[in-house]
Amino acid sequence: MADKKKNAAIEVQAKEMPDKTVTIEILDKLDYFTREAFNSLRTNLRFSGADIVSVMITSCQPNEGKSSVSFELARSLAEDGKRVVLVDMDLRKSVLVGKRQITTADKKELKGVSHYLSGQADLTDIVYHTNVERLDVVFSGPTAPNPTELIGSALFESMMQYLREQYDMVVVDTPPLGTVVDAALVAPHCDGAIMLIQSNTVSYRFAQNVIRQIEATGCKLLGVVLNKVETGRPGYYKGYGYGYYRKSYYKGYYSKDNGEKK
Repeated sequence: MADKKKNAAIEVQAKEMPDKTVTIEILDKLDYFTREAFNSLRTNLRFSGADIVSVMITSCQPNEGKSSVSFELARSLAEDGKRVVLVDMDLRKSVLVGKRQITTADKKELKGVSHYLSGQADLTDIVYHTNVERLDVVFSGPTAPNPTELIGSALFESMMQYLREQYDMVVVDTPPLGTVVDAALVAPHCDGAIMLIQSNTVSYRFAQNVIRQIEATGCKLLGVVLNKVETGRPGYYKGYGYGYYRKSYYKGYYSKDNGEKK
């Protein structure tokens, strides 16, 4: 039965994508330094390999800025000429629609991942064009009572396969892996993962534990985004920093003995 559902989902690739467009009312005007940080992240991602199409972004804990980074990275990739889809896989507590004040012309309910994985919508029903050129979005849908079961289904695998074939880049925003297991279920279906860490809030041990969870899935850890870094410039605090993950990076940044930042 699972194989039949999977095959049925894949068959939608032959259908024409419906022209459904949403308006993202809030598009942040990034300052120069933040914009350059995302350009650097985009460039480093490009040099991670030609086989990197789907990228998962996760964090250690809530409120580290993961969803904002996911959105701005997807937007930056689209502005660079890529056909991009942003997939909101936070089926527990999504903030995308509310934070960005996303609206539809017909005021109808936005269909999302939880609709599709629970059999309430077709795959093509949950993909929306946006007012950002070349950027499409798949919303999370209503909060699901059983997100781990839904993500672990064959339909999720079919969805990721479909999106990989339709887009140049698939950016997947997942819940914090240090809090819930959902991202570990998403990871095997992605080509790589980026972990976000908020400066001065996460211990060495906590970060290493989350890294081990990512590596245990077989998903390649591409790098780390260090968020909300003090830049030393008046008026610029909520900046973004990026660097490929190396063990020496954490050994130099954290005290391994007590798990606190030096």
